[in-house]
Amino acid sequence: LRAAIARHVGVSRGIRASADDVIVTSGIQQALDLVGRVLLQPGDRVAVERPGYPPARMLFRSLGLRVTGVPVDAEGLRVDALPEDARAVYVTPSHQFPLGMPMSLARRTALLTWAGRHGAAVIEDDYDSEFRFGGRPIEPLQNLDRNGLVLYTGSFSKVLVPRTRIGFLVAPASLRAALTAARFVTDWHSPLPTQAVLARFIDEGALARHVRRMRQEYESRHALLMATLRREFAGRLDPVPSTAGLHISAFTAADPEAAAERARAAGAQVHTLAEVAMDPGTRPGLAFGYGAIPAGRIREGLARLSDALSPI
Repeated sequence: LRAAIARHVGVSRGIRASADDVIVTSGIQQALDLVGRVLLQPGDRVAVERPGYPPARMLFRSLGLRVTGVPVDAEGLRVDALPEDARAVYVTPSHQFPLGMPMSLARRTALLTWAGRHGAAVIEDDYDSEFRFGGRPIEPLQNLDRNGLVLYTGSFSKVLVPRTRIGFLVAPASLRAALTAARFVTDWHSPLPTQAVLARFIDEGALARHVRRMRQEYESRHALLMATLRREFAGRLDPVPSTAGLHISAFTAADPEAAAERARAAGAQVHTLAEVAMDPGTRPGLAFGYGAIPAGRIREGLARLSDALSPI
């Protein structure tokens, strides 16, 4: 499986890796746990995006780390706002969670320069990179890294099904032995039958075919949702431009909690950005997931949402 993953990310993302560089994990969370245990000590500071991915924050705090949220803007993480004493930075550069924009090349370069100057590790969660619908491919930070600063993580939960619970970590050679040892003492390994099936699925080209097929389906849903939000919700919702992933975020000047409550009462399931990020300080907005909803139901849901938003 490690060899299959190395080939897969090499073809799909241009990642430079051999089987020896890959550590199989039980998803992103275990990858973050291994990095935290090997590289960091209780009391060390780790910087995360704000708003950002809540399970990462919870994991780092459980290890006794000091977690600092760093604001994002239209270009991604604001490198100029990073705390000087951060020992690690966790980012989702291909598709920022939960807002959706990619990190610009200038910011990616600045982040690597900052990390090199401060001796900090960069933990790259290549979230939703498989489902990119337009524009130039977002080059992973790992491809730009020349100093062994980036630990690249990925998962098959969104590509296949969440219950697969297999992810991976591509680590610099200097950390490989320590991370492998930490993985062994945690739970030895992920279930071998699942690993064998996934390796065959990748090597026979089935994963690539599945991703291409689902990318087309998700792209049509994304286009429908984005066009409808821009056309029929102008003045009420301001969608965040995005070209990847399985959800769209939109800012609002209205009360998002009241809007979400009215929408749910009308049978349209939406979440506030504050709920998704688990951060009450998040800019007011709503998040629209379309990963499990066919196009016809998206139209129906938006019609119900429009009725619910009209009094707000």
